[in-house]
Amino acid sequence: MRTRDIIDTLAGIEPGSALDAIRGRRLQARENAQKSYLALFEPVDAGDFSLAERAAVAAFVTGLHGESPVAAFYREKLAADVDGTRLLEPIDSEIARGMTSGSYGSYPAGPLSVENTAGLIYRVSAASKPALGARLAAALEHAHLLVFRPRDAASDDMKALLAAGWSTTGIVTFSQLVAFLSFQLRVVSGLRTLAAASAQGGRPS
Repeated sequence: MRTRDIIDTLAGIEPGSALDAIRGRRLQARENAQKSYLALFEPVDAGDFSLAERAAVAAFVTGLHGESPVAAFYREKLAADVDGTRLLEPIDSEIARGMTSGSYGSYPAGPLSVENTAGLIYRVSAASKPALGARLAAALEHAHLLVFRPRDAASDDMKALLAAGWSTTGIVTFSQLVAFLSFQLRVVSGLRTLAAASAQGGRPS
């Protein structure tokens, strides 16, 4: 049994509601978002990027943004995976270590350099590495880079994933998954804000 529309679920949208009607006006976008979720988190063949690894990365990325229905959903998804339960504690620990605000980083030398902003350069703790393994440790570090320091991403970062055992196909899927989560977090947050404003009879400020 496949998950009902994930954004509707996480945003608390009920069939026939005002927000359901709003989403229905962009039916293709709604359907494409759901197809992306299913392809990334409920694929017919997970290939060399296991479902437990996908849930772990998702729990980490969404957890970095603080408590939310999205973060709770992916943590529960990780807990429900037979291979994911043992990862809960190290993922929670790494979320706490990696929480920051962004984006930040450095531009190549030139006019934009005046906008360079320093910030946390996240690395997985030595205590968590044995439980996570080399692949997930590298994935969490790269995910943090993509979320908070995208302009710092370079070829050496991709080489670190390859060295940790990721295939080029796995890296592509991993990057798509992180991008989807960022999109999903924004959409769900916006929809929940609209729902709250509607319930109060006003508009979001």
